[in-house]
Amino acid sequence: MKFHPTTLNDCWLIELEPVRDQRGSFARTFCAREFFAWGLQTSFPQHSVSMTEKKGTVRGMHFQRDPDGEAKLVRCVRGRIFDAVVDIRPNSPTFGRWQGFELCMENGRQLYIPEGFAHGYQTLTDDVEVSYLISTFYVPEASWGIRHDDPAVQIAWPLPISVISDKDRSWPDLPTR
Repeated sequence: MKFHPTTLNDCWLIELEPVRDQRGSFARTFCAREFFAWGLQTSFPQHSVSMTEKKGTVRGMHFQRDPDGEAKLVRCVRGRIFDAVVDIRPNSPTFGRWQGFELCMENGRQLYIPEGFAHGYQTLTDDVEVSYLISTFYVPEASWGIRHDDPAVQIAWPLPISVISDKDRSWPDLPTR
């Protein structure tokens, strides 16, 4: 795996390094030793998957509030997504900034999202499947979010939004420091 820093502190774009032969390819998607060497979370007791049918759908911007914050390792295994993250840590030098990444099986990228980030994505194709490794168990009362269209953050979604849940549409704006 190749670890690439992003413009947001502590968030990493990870590129798979497939070994190819006449059968196809093989690649590691996680290695505790390598993640530890980069100072990243190495325990992911919860693995989840989301399936989204329609191109242009937005899911997000989600996070779990303290003390139940979670790190995520996100990979698109079918279709293509525009994955967006926002640094919501008040003491971070990149607080309130966002960055987006295209993830798909073909480009071999996955995104490491540390605690203290809001996360969401927009599907760029129909029939999308996204896999998550999550560093802590889901706590329903800690589940929270910020608006996908917060005017202070200004995420530039690449497509018109075709589907978004009422819950995701009604999250509050990111509080100022």
